Amino acid sequence: MKKLLIFFAAGCLGALANSIAVWQFGQLGITSEFGVSIAPSLSPAWLYPRIVWGGLWGFLFILPMMQSRLLLKGTILSLFPTAVMLLIIFPYVANKGIAGIELGLMTPVFVIFFNWVWGIITAITIKYAK
Repeated sequence: MKKLLIFFAAGCLGALANSIAVWQFGQLGITSEFGVSIAPSLSPAWLYPRIVWGGLWGFLFILPMMQSRLLLKGTILSLFPTAVMLLIIFPYVANKGIAGIELGLMTPVFVIFFNWVWGIITAITIKYAK
């Protein structure tokens, strides 16, 4: 039970870091500089589902692989929420085309980077929580 709580909490913290990165890139105009229309407002309504889902994605760290290479594991596991975002959320939920291309051609690159932030922060949190 303790491991599950750590994985969930670490995933939530990773999602908070991811969300702050997405918001900060939008605020600084970095995404728009690359022609990507991702610039959310930092509001509870936007943050809450992201943090909960980040915690749920944190359960992926239960998978018994690369226990000694946690940062690599975080990088690899970050590809799961990335795939869901690019192949399900953007095209079918947000109606922004496969990989969110309607938001800009560089959208997949930013999604990969932001989810990598989630994976790394989650992995580091798990490492130091043990």
